[in-house]
Amino acid sequence: MDFIQKGFIGRIEWYWYMLTIGIVFVFWQIIGVVPLSIVAYVEAGSFKNFVEAGKDAFASLGIDSNLYLFLALLTLITGLLGLIIGVKFLHKKTIRDITTSRKRVDWHRVSFSFLLWFFISVGFIVVGILLDDENLVWNFKPIPFFILVVISLIFIPLQTSFEELLMRGYLMQGLGVLAKNRWLPLIVTSLIFGLLHGANPEVEKLGQGVMVFYIGTGLLFGITTLMDEGTEIALGMHAANNIVAAIIVTTDWTAFQTEALYIDTSEPSLGWETYLPVFVLYPIILLIFSRKYGWKNWSEKLFGKVEEPTLIVEE
Repeated sequence: MDFIQKGFIGRIEWYWYMLTIGIVFVFWQIIGVVPLSIVAYVEAGSFKNFVEAGKDAFASLGIDSNLYLFLALLTLITGLLGLIIGVKFLHKKTIRDITTSRKRVDWHRVSFSFLLWFFISVGFIVVGILLDDENLVWNFKPIPFFILVVISLIFIPLQTSFEELLMRGYLMQGLGVLAKNRWLPLIVTSLIFGLLHGANPEVEKLGQGVMVFYIGTGLLFGITTLMDEGTEIALGMHAANNIVAAIIVTTDWTAFQTEALYIDTSEPSLGWETYLPVFVLYPIILLIFSRKYGWKNWSEKLFGKVEEPTLIVEE
């Protein structure tokens, strides 16, 4: 049974998907936001100040950036809990079912993809520092940075796991069962992934053109999931990407505003460097994974039909 076919395990009626998505929404956007809102309210000193601060409450009230990062990540980690509840108790399947087609999660794949993406990302940053060091301010503060690293290494993988298991696992399998093909789940989940990042401050600063990067990244993660029959590679890459974004370079207009090593003071602009990863780097990365893991039958795995197994055996 391949990865998409695992969507046929357990309860697959449409209303279980609606209920699970509802649970995820409640845990993510309501329950998960409670701690963040409480801290913002306490710091505001009054309900009026809290309301006036609105979505910029943390920035305007001067709340510690590490605390803000933790509370922001907590909302997504709570969403992961909601997803686990829905998958286990409503769909009657395991989290492994939406993670991989293998008998167990392949942590070697997770670690290899993590390290590959990590070193590539850091390499690009180093080149950027060498070419444009005048706009990068050294910001190393030992104690805040150490706390940031601890928060990033522990909680960011949980945040990115939620996004990957929801998009490339749960929804991709569900759409595959519904559409009976592979290309529609790939396209739809990539678009949803991009749209969910549409609220990021980067989009407001750079414009809608940056959505090419988000949707393209969603396609990369989706292709690796379909070709590799599991989410392990996407899990590693996504975690590495966000950890590097949190601890190496920060700005005052990105989603992660942290006590990173450098602060980028340059004026944001939408240039070639936004599209270079999607059209040049991502194909190279796919080639690397293809050679390492012996991917074949690209057409069938990306565009083929999804057929219900004649006998479903839950391992």
